[in-house]
Amino acid sequence: MQTEPKYRRVVLKLSGEAFADDGNSISPTVVQSMARQLADVADLGVELGVVVGGGNIFRGASPQAHGMDRSSADHMGMLATVINALALQDACEKAGLSTRTMTAVSMQELAEPYIRRRAVRHLEKGRLVIFAAGLGAPYFTTDTAAAQRALEIDAEAILKATKVDGVYDADPMTDAKAKRFDTLTYLEALSRGLKFLDETALSLCMVNDLPIIVFKLLVEGNIRRAVTGEPIGTLVHPAATTETQQEA
Repeated sequence: MQTEPKYRRVVLKLSGEAFADDGNSISPTVVQSMARQLADVADLGVELGVVVGGGNIFRGASPQAHGMDRSSADHMGMLATVINALALQDACEKAGLSTRTMTAVSMQELAEPYIRRRAVRHLEKGRLVIFAAGLGAPYFTTDTAAAQRALEIDAEAILKATKVDGVYDADPMTDAKAKRFDTLTYLEALSRGLKFLDETALSLCMVNDLPIIVFKLLVEGNIRRAVTGEPIGTLVHPAATTETQQEA
């Protein structure tokens, strides 16, 4: 495993579902694994921001919210991300990683309000920063929040951690013939309608040439592999390339 980081500042996007297992909406085992991996990466000198989703608890744009006002449902989803953020903060602190949670919606008894310059200062001091409550506005996903926060703090890449080992042309959980991409351009991803990241987030990354690495989270060491530049998962980037696919 490589030891020198390719990226010095990154934003890791964790879906809410990543926190869950078969029996728990927040799995202590899973969260502890996340914390160990993050502490390992921080030891390399990499500055880490994390954006968390809340779909393991509540998702605004879901059947669970049927009949609800979309703005109300999205605000409930924002609160769900804060629950996940506090769980991850607790695990990271126990793993020896100094951590701050910052929220886009003010709740000062629980976390700091998001202020860009303060977030950057935390990163410069070697602290992990967890960004919660999305962008604080309805109709925007936490994927879009990850792209926005990454640009605001001058991150060099977004790491999109998922349950599968990259971007596929179909759902590999249901289609045995699904093929994985080693690399993709933003335009290829948009034109194919691939759903690993929402279109608003992907467009933000495309306009600003921000690379995205999509990889499987629950393989210990994969976050480290991603930041050190090992070929892992799928790299989404601006340059035209001959796409390479692998059988699932």
